[in-house]
Amino acid sequence: MRNRRGSPINANNGTSDKDEENQPRPKISAASMRRLLVLVKPYWLRLVWAGIAMLVSSLSSLVFPAVTGSLIDTVFLKHDGNTLNNIALLMAVVFLIQAIFVYIQSYMISWAGERVVADLRLKLYRHTQSLSVNFFNEHRTGELMSRFTNDVTTVQSAVTNNLISFFQNIVTLSGAIFIIVLTDWRLTLLILAAVPLITITAFLFGRWLRKISNRVQTQIGEATTILEETISNERTVKAFTREDYELKRYSSGVQEIFNITLQSTRIRSLFSSTMVLVTFEAVVLVLWYGGREVLAGTISPGQLIGFLAYMGIVGGQIGSLTGVYSGFQLALGGSQRIFELLDTVPQVVDMSDALPLPPVRGDLRFENVSFSYNDETQVLDNVSFRAAPGEVVALVGPSGAGKTTTISLIPRFYDPTAGRITLDGYDIKTVQSRSVREQIGVVPQEPVLFGMSIQDNILYGRLDATFAEVEAAARAANAHEFVVKLPKGYDSLVGERGVKLSSGQRQRIAIARALLRDPRILILDEATSALDNESESLVQEALDRLMRDRTTIVIAHRLTTIEKADRIVVMDDGRVVEEGTHSELLQREGLYYRLYTRNFEQVMSV
Repeated sequence: MRNRRGSPINANNGTSDKDEENQPRPKISAASMRRLLVLVKPYWLRLVWAGIAMLVSSLSSLVFPAVTGSLIDTVFLKHDGNTLNNIALLMAVVFLIQAIFVYIQSYMISWAGERVVADLRLKLYRHTQSLSVNFFNEHRTGELMSRFTNDVTTVQSAVTNNLISFFQNIVTLSGAIFIIVLTDWRLTLLILAAVPLITITAFLFGRWLRKISNRVQTQIGEATTILEETISNERTVKAFTREDYELKRYSSGVQEIFNITLQSTRIRSLFSSTMVLVTFEAVVLVLWYGGREVLAGTISPGQLIGFLAYMGIVGGQIGSLTGVYSGFQLALGGSQRIFELLDTVPQVVDMSDALPLPPVRGDLRFENVSFSYNDETQVLDNVSFRAAPGEVVALVGPSGAGKTTTISLIPRFYDPTAGRITLDGYDIKTVQSRSVREQIGVVPQEPVLFGMSIQDNILYGRLDATFAEVEAAARAANAHEFVVKLPKGYDSLVGERGVKLSSGQRQRIAIARALLRDPRILILDEATSALDNESESLVQEALDRLMRDRTTIVIAHRLTTIEKADRIVVMDDGRVVEEGTHSELLQREGLYYRLYTRNFEQVMSV
């Protein structure tokens, strides 16, 4: 993506890719862990039950090695059949209990995990909806979608499965060490001598894996962006026969994911083999020393077998702890991207004492308004004009004059950097932005419809409207006639972005939506500029009904709109250079006259 000056922008944070590589990698800290754990706090009771179940199942797993040693010493060496029967019955009961509590543990963890995912996605979506328009201009859709999917799933695993696994490993490890210490402290020292080597190895591999995992998540976001852009612009892709080009672009992203994942797989495989080597070398050492102890009569054969089994448990739990550590590292990479989004502050924020804007008549004023998207480029410079209640004010001027930016300030998509905009005397920065937008209707040049039914798209203007009101709005927008001819009428789906409808039909649905909203202020980015003559006639007739008795600000591309306007505001290079009626401006023979006498539609186009 590129900023307004053409510099490459990284989708993650607005910085370049090189800058992102220089960003410090996330580390497990008390603060970051607390922030992750806050996500599961509402469900602590279920996690407590999962913890209790985990405790029971972990302790149950410690029974088997002891029973194995008893079988060798008591049953096999002494040929005691009754003891064998008792041990078999005991183990059957123990395994039944363990299975029950494993089920409870698994269910509770899964429930909490899925709830955390749902909550986090809703929290992300709610916060994203509160962000300003400028945020969406600077971030790619596919990359944001990746945060809602891949990153959230990664965090879920860490704060539920990994959390319980951590405590399970600690309980099992502590129990196994306690038992082997009671068995023979000298053999215990041999095992513990290998623990630092295992821990250091796990730590080093864990850091390595975290870096790779962060790269995988970032690259998945890149590939998702390409996929989203291609699918949403499929008509453009096919019109320019760029299927092979897009396939190559997406294939490159997928191949990069494969390469990074393969690198991660190599590291994991090397880690696993290293852990196996260290663990079993320690087993050989213990077996050799323990065998000498058995021969010397210090311990029994059953005790040695049980000891080796517990040693396997110790090694397994240490290995699992390293996996948990890696999981937390991976979650921190995903959570960093999530919390970065949650920490983003909207650029347009209501004042703490802002009150709702009461119903207005529609007296709109720009008073010495200036605006810039950044500190380098001034887009509007001291713009002033008025639209009286019920007036139609046309904004005209060459491309880049600032017309689109001007109308974007009215619903507070952005706030002026200087000056003020008032509605009926209220500075719109001092009232709640939602109450401002509720009294504004917007019909863009390219209307955006949702992939829902026609009725739902019109209802978007006012969700509590009745079907009769929807139909009345459609009739007023000259849409009813073509809607009832569709197979399912108002229940017909329009397809993604309204692709199943023609441009004129989409525009009339957008006008019906605005009519249903019944706004006092109407903003039009000339809605007929891209239509054929027949569609233009129907849409213009609908617009005339929509504009009746409303204050209308229109970016004008066509002569018919300008001639009907009560006032024309001529803009050039972010400033108002002329203002008046069509005839008045022609008489002055200024910029408007020069533009008018040339090809008006081409020069005035946005």
